[in-house]
This record gives sequence, structure tokens and C-alpha cells, in this order.
Amino acid sequence: MKNKRRTSIKEFVDYWNRTEKISEKKYSQQFWTSLLVNVLGIEHPEQFISFEDEVELNNISYIDCFIDKTKVLIEQKSSDKDLDKSIQQSDGSFLTPLEQALRYREYSKYSKSPRWIIVSNFKEFRIYDMEYPKAKPCILLLKNLEKEYKKLEFIVNTEIEHIRKEEEVSKEAGNIVGLLYDAFLEQYVNKSNENSLRSLNKLCVRLVFCLYAEDADIFKEDQFLNYMKQYKTKDLRDALIKLFKVLNTPDRERDPYLNDELKEFPYVNGGLFADDNIEIPQFTEEIRDLLLSKASESFDWSSISPTIFGAVFESTLNQETRRNGGMHYTSVENIHKVINPLFMDDLKNEFENIKNIKTQKTFKNKLLEFQDKLANLNFLDPACGSGNFLTETYLSLRKLENEVIFELYNGQKWFGEIQNPIKISINQFYGIEINDFAVTVAKTALWIAESQMMKKTEDIVHLDLNFLPLETNASIVENNALQINWEDIIPRENLNYIIGNPPFVGKNDQSKKQKEDMYLIFGRNWNGYKELDYVSAWYKKSADFMKNTKIKTALVSTNSITQGQQVPILWEKLINDGININFAYRTFRWDSEANIKAHVHCVIIGFSYSNNEKKIYFDDKVTIAKNINPYLIDTSNIFIKERSKHIQNIQEIKMGSMPNDNKGKLSNYTTEEKNKIIKKYPETEKFFKLFYGAEEFLNGKKNRWCLWLKDINPKEIKAQVIIDAIKSVKEKRESSKRPETKNLALSPHLFGEIRQPETNYLIVPCHTTENRKYIPIAYVDKNIICGNHNTLIADASLYTFGILCSSVHNLWMRTVCGRIKSDFRYSNKVVYNNFPWCSATEEQKAKIEKTAKKILDARATYSDSCLAELYDNDSMLYPELVKAHIENDKAVMNAYGFIRKDKSEFSETEIITKLFEMYQQLTDSN
Repeated sequence: MKNKRRTSIKEFVDYWNRTEKISEKKYSQQFWTSLLVNVLGIEHPEQFISFEDEVELNNISYIDCFIDKTKVLIEQKSSDKDLDKSIQQSDGSFLTPLEQALRYREYSKYSKSPRWIIVSNFKEFRIYDMEYPKAKPCILLLKNLEKEYKKLEFIVNTEIEHIRKEEEVSKEAGNIVGLLYDAFLEQYVNKSNENSLRSLNKLCVRLVFCLYAEDADIFKEDQFLNYMKQYKTKDLRDALIKLFKVLNTPDRERDPYLNDELKEFPYVNGGLFADDNIEIPQFTEEIRDLLLSKASESFDWSSISPTIFGAVFESTLNQETRRNGGMHYTSVENIHKVINPLFMDDLKNEFENIKNIKTQKTFKNKLLEFQDKLANLNFLDPACGSGNFLTETYLSLRKLENEVIFELYNGQKWFGEIQNPIKISINQFYGIEINDFAVTVAKTALWIAESQMMKKTEDIVHLDLNFLPLETNASIVENNALQINWEDIIPRENLNYIIGNPPFVGKNDQSKKQKEDMYLIFGRNWNGYKELDYVSAWYKKSADFMKNTKIKTALVSTNSITQGQQVPILWEKLINDGININFAYRTFRWDSEANIKAHVHCVIIGFSYSNNEKKIYFDDKVTIAKNINPYLIDTSNIFIKERSKHIQNIQEIKMGSMPNDNKGKLSNYTTEEKNKIIKKYPETEKFFKLFYGAEEFLNGKKNRWCLWLKDINPKEIKAQVIIDAIKSVKEKRESSKRPETKNLALSPHLFGEIRQPETNYLIVPCHTTENRKYIPIAYVDKNIICGNHNTLIADASLYTFGILCSSVHNLWMRTVCGRIKSDFRYSNKVVYNNFPWCSATEEQKAKIEKTAKKILDARATYSDSCLAELYDNDSMLYPELVKAHIENDKAVMNAYGFIRKDKSEFSETEIITKLFEMYQQLTDSN
């Protein structure tokens, strides 16, 4: 694949690198079409590029070439034209090719405004990025295209397209590694031996480095391939062992009688090949073909993304470990959601300000100071996994440093003493990871990133820089980040930023070891910490480490730490101790880069002890906030805690009745089971009542029955099947360790907790899916028993129903409720009892009652559909219900004052902010 591309590019260069004049008019279209096909791999160039597009100046003019997808404008000149000289135009003016292109840009429609301008005379390309109009152009000569063709890849790849291709290549590389891993594993004597598996992991890492090195000019082209393929299959194991030893031996210490093939390999170092005792099995013909044909000859490793590949690599070889460890892999886009607002945006702005300095001496001094600043920043990821946060941060800083180097040396060859202009080092990047293999992958990903960025620096200064030997890269350590002192990794006075996405493990999924970690971090004095997700320990430990420093932290975590009871438990002490939330991404859906997709709802929280400008990111928008509270709302720091009664003494809501009945002995009878009992014991018919758990309520399953023996004379209970059920409940309750449950054994015929109202009532289910805009709530007959997976309001008015059905109440619920996985957990003590009700006028109440009745009427028109169907499916299926809810929302919003005089409605952010302010006023007055 890679050889075919090289051949294609060489043929293109040979064809167009002619001595005779090449005419712009005759050959422009042919040249650019051929370049798209043979150099950049576009299969249908006619669908990609347009020629001679009209631009209305004084007269009609024509743009030579335009690529709409990537917004590239190309001004082509004949091969004898000097790109620096002005050329007379049809209107008599004299313009250089760039000035001509800029004039076209000025008169283009906004939708056609180019991001990039290329001026070319067939022999030379000058590339201008219009996002940086003062920057010098990137210059590429046709004769150097074979080595520098990647400078033109922006023509066909937008940033997203570029990342997508990197993902594809990196995942393909991961699949190749997976095949090699499986094939080698079959050859081990003991496939489950821990030392053998560690050896196999090391073997795969070493092979990946060799494959990458021969494609990325670290080794000579195809050096690893040519060395290995000269041996027969039975000799490949010995050949590989010899090679690994040579790669770990400095030139001066090598056997002077080494054969030429081994002698030419460079010394690698970095500890990558240091272990001579790894177990390497025998090769098979399958392994030979996989390694030499599929992995080496047919695949180009130089274009992998080290950020993505590190995650894919670990995912491929350690899927079970990754799942058990709770690790998730963050996309490049989401990594930048962490690092951009934390530091990259500020660094880029600082660099742009320096570029505007006019005095040359001051300009250069500031550039050097800025480069030194970059080289002195230190980063810690205390749950680094395969290192994708550290790797992407390194790449981002090095890209910025390369821009600095470009400005310093003006893209000219560096004369004088030859030294490395790069100051940023991978040793600025510190990581802690509990999995040994992930540590190795992280180090390798950083080495690959270092190699790729060094190549880009070489293109700027036109020098060959020494990539080998590798730095030791000891800053990434294998350990449990919650059990060690981070000061042993990096002194806090040297650290600038903490970044990462620690493990996502809920309180109910934590292992015994993880629970011990939580106790270690929070201890006895942190009330309620057992309710917290595992990730919260990283927030606490980071806050402790940051104290009395200027360190800033940003972490990805599940949104549960900003909802429900976790908020006051985790955040109240942190904020009272001086922590400020500096920026936040409110809840967004995050799909990982791993082969096994992790669909979770995340937040990103940047925090420190500094009270900086605050930004909230939501729905692709950013707003400046006065304060960001732990619910990620721009209002004061409020902590909504459990209340036994409503804050305004509104009508009581309570849990349904709890059976506590030994696997449904009182509460779980089908219609068939009930009828069978009644047939045999007719007197038992009055014992049975319909029972609503959440499933029956939402999905319309009305065939669940319970034994409701409240107010039944015990003498009437004679049926043996009923007596046996009661006896089973009694035994179960007596065996409990809880005194309260033991006491319930005194009345085993009754539900453990009885809260059934004497009137019809409103059910609000305790759990509802995240996909529903509204919680499905409904009125229920008093003779249907409500289970404890629902909450209920006895004798609720239509006004109450309308308020609870509204988008206002549902927005409050989504903001403050807890979650079980991704489902909302409606809590009477947190959600309902803290919800601020408006002071509606009688007229407003009447309007809400009217719109609430319309919701019930609309549901009646779809009587064949259960509540789950009405609120889960595409709203277009139930237009009358949608219309009724819209009217009800407007009525409720009007009562709350959430509709302006111009009839525009408050945004969700404005609504929740006002609700928090109302809550604050209520708590202040109580």
C-alpha cells in the first residue's frame, strides 16, 4: 500500500518536473486533477474540485481552482512566472498572484470564502492559512513532493476528516496487533501464565515500535522487514532475539563482529528493549505472514495517531483488564474539551499577541521566552491509562512550539552550529497508571508522538535531528494513584496542570479494593462518602494536592457527581475549602474510542484555588459566568439536600408501599396464579388487588396482583396457599439482621411499609429513562396498590398534575436528581421537596388546570398505547399529546414569569438559573 503510493507520487513529480514551459491555461486542470488522484488519493476528483468559478469584480473574473469541501482557493500561474512579481490584470492594475487571490477572496460569497489560499507555478506551492493572515506561507517545491506530500493533505482533509482517517488507520493497526497477539499466544507453552502474558505484551510493544520505526525514518526504509525476511521461519525467533539485544546496546559496546544487517540498526534505549528475559515463542508460517506481509509490507505505520492508537492498542490486547478497571478512552475532540480551556486557548492567544509585535528584537526575545515557558510546563494524569491525554497534550504543545520555531527561523535553513531547536520534552508529562501494560503503551505512544513532531520540526529548519536514542521516559509510573503520594512523582511546586479521565465506577459497582481506596481518601470524617462514585476520589486527592499552589485541574467524569446527593457530599467541603470551578462542560454524551463503545453521559470540570474568569460550555455554545456552582449552573453555590417535607409545605409526596415479602410472596402474582387460587378458595378473591410497580405502571402490564390483607380479619385467612405465603414472609423477616425487619415478622401478612392512600392518587415513577422529555405521571385508582418503586401524591389536583408534567419541573428534575446508570432517579426528598413552586394567580392556576386536562384528554385518544410508548417514541406519532404538552409548558412558564413581554421564552439555562435563585430565596427565608 505504502510502496504503491510512493511510486504514484514519484511518477507525478517526474511527469511535471519538466524543463520546458508549462502553460497555466493549457495544463492547470490536468495538473490539479492528477495531483488529487495520484498524490492525495481522491478517487473522483471531478466531484471534489471546480475550475473557472465566476467572481464578480468590475468585470467577470474566474478563480482557477476551488475546493468547496475544505475551502481551498488555488491561483495557478505558468511555470515561467515568478510568484513574487506583480502581473498586469485586465483592469490595468498590477497584482502578485497572492494579491490576486486575496481580491477574489474579498469578492467571494461568504459561503465560498476560502480558509486556504495556494499560489503555484507548477514548480512551487505557496500555502497561506487565512486564519493566520500575518503568518509566512508554507513553501513546498515540486521536486520535494515525495518527502513532503503530507503538507498538501489539508487540501482533501478538514480537521475532522484528518482525525477520522487517523482513527481508521490506528484502528486497522490495532486489528493487526490483535491478530499477531492471538497467533503468538497460541505458541506459548502456558497460555495463562502471568509471566508469559507479560512477555507477550512486551513483545507486541517492541514489534510495533520496529514496524513504526521503519516507516517513520527512525530505521532505514524497510530495514526491519528486510532483516527478518532473509531468515527461514524456524530461525525467526533467534533472529528477533539477536535484534532486540542489538537495539538495546550502544554502538561502542557492540560486538565488533556483528553481521552488517544487525550492525546498521541504531541504538534505541529508553528501556524498551532492556529486558533480556522476556519469553518469545517459536514462529509459525502464519505469524511470519502476519508480521512480514500484513504488518510490514502492506501497512504504513507512520500515519497512525499515537493518541488514538495507544487506546486501540491497549483495548485490543487487554479488553478484560480495561473493563474491570473501569477505564474509558477519550476521543481527541473530547481531550481538547479538557486541555483547550485549561491552558491551550490561553497559550495560543499569548502566541498570537507576540506575533503582533513589530520590533524585531523584542519579537524574537518574546518568542524565546514563550518557548521556554512551554518547555517548563509540567502535566500530571493520575489515571493515565494508555496515555492519550498526555500524548495529545504533548502533540498540541509541540505543534505550538513548531510555530514558534517557524517564526524564529523564518522557515529558512539553519546555518551555524547544528543543535536541536526543540525544547519541549516528553519528560514534562507525568502519569500514574495501575495497569503495567497500559504504562508501557503510554510510553510508546509518547515516543511515537515525539518522532512525528520531530519530523515536522525538521521540515521547518531543514535539518536532520537525532530522534535516537530514546529518553528514558520514567515519568509514567505503575501504581495505584489513590494509594501513593503524588509528591513522589512530581513535587507540587513544579506541577502546573492535572488532567485526565479517572475510572467511571458507581458506588454499587466498586470492588472491595476500590472501597478501601475511597476510605483512604475520604476517611471517617467525610459524611456520606460511600454514596460517591469512584471518580470523586480523584477530585478530592487533586484538591488536596493543589492546596496553596497555582495548579489547575480538569477532569472528565460521569455527570452523576453533579447531580443528586453526590453534590452536597462531594462539593460542599471542597468549595468551602476554597475550590473554584473555573470552567465546565455540562452534560454531553460521550462515545469512547475503544472497540467496545462506552456510552456514558459526562461532564468536564476545570477547578483550582484561583478565582479566574469562568466559562460554561453547553450545546456548542460558551457563556461567561459569574460563578459556576456544582450543578454547573451560573448562580451561587447551592447544595440541595434531602428534605423530609416540602420547602414550601406543598402537598406531600411519599413512596409507595414496600412489600418486604421474600421474593414476591405477597406482591407478585400473575392473573393465572390469582385465578387458580380463587378457583380453589373462592373466599380469597377479596384478598387480591392489582399492584403497580414501575414496570406495570409505565408499560401497562396490569396482570400483577398482590395479597392486600390490610383490614382483613385473620380468621378469614384459611386457604393453605395463603398461609404458606405468610409463613414464608415471616421466616424471611425473622432471619434478617435488621431489627426493624425482625419487628415486621410480628405482622407477616402485611406489607412491610403501608402508604396506600384512601383516595385516587397521582403516581410519579422513581426511575425513568433519559430519553424522555417528560416523566410519565398519571392518576391511578385508589384500589390499585402502589409499590415502593413509585412515589405518589394522594388526591392531587389538576394544577399539581400540570406543574409536575411541565418542562419546568422536568428540567429541575434532570438537573438535581440522581441517576442509576443513565436513567433519572426521581427522589421525593431531593427533587420534589426542594422544587420551588411559583406564586400563581387564580387565573394562571385555572389556565394550568385547563392545559393539564388537555394532556389527559390527548392520552385518552391513544388509549391503546401505554405511558412508555406515549413518551418514548417519536413525538410525531402522538401529535395531539405533543400539542397539549406545549400548551401546558407555556401556561406553567407564564405562571413562573419565564415568558418575556415580547413572548419569547427563557432558555433552559435561564430557567434553571431562576429556579436556583428561587430556591436560594426560600432557604434564606426559612
